Amino acid sequence: MSESLDYFSMLKQAIEEARQGLTEGGIPIGAALFDRDGNLLGRGHNRRVQDGDPSVHAETDAFRKSGRQRSYRDKIMVTTLAPCWYCSGLVYQFKIGTVVAGESVNFSGGAGWLRQNGVEVIDLNSKECIQLLADYIATHPAIWNEDIGEE
Repeated sequence: MSESLDYFSMLKQAIEEARQGLTEGGIPIGAALFDRDGNLLGRGHNRRVQDGDPSVHAETDAFRKSGRQRSYRDKIMVTTLAPCWYCSGLVYQFKIGTVVAGESVNFSGGAGWLRQNGVEVIDLNSKECIQLLADYIATHPAIWNEDIGEE
């Protein structure tokens, strides 16, 4: 995408969403969808626990809140964590051109697969994102494993 975009500033939107999810008792993962100029289209957070709905991941929440777009090729999905396979499928299906992940240390999901399929994936390796989720995983391992489909 554009080299003039400040991905760390964009990530702040997703981090705010992740922190909101945590205050609601949910998993601290947030996401935001931007246009190619860095304008926010919509943002959301993982609400699986709060809503009792396994399909409300951060990326899907941000995607839904962004409304219909004519095309997604020039859109940027910014998320605090590398997208899981479910959310990677959303990126692939709608041909979202760029994914900016706050981190992939706690979970790498489908980031490699997205790269192999032509999506630009930028990993910011954010210490704040890494610590936020690591703390949650340490205190809520069963909920985390449920979220990523592990027994």
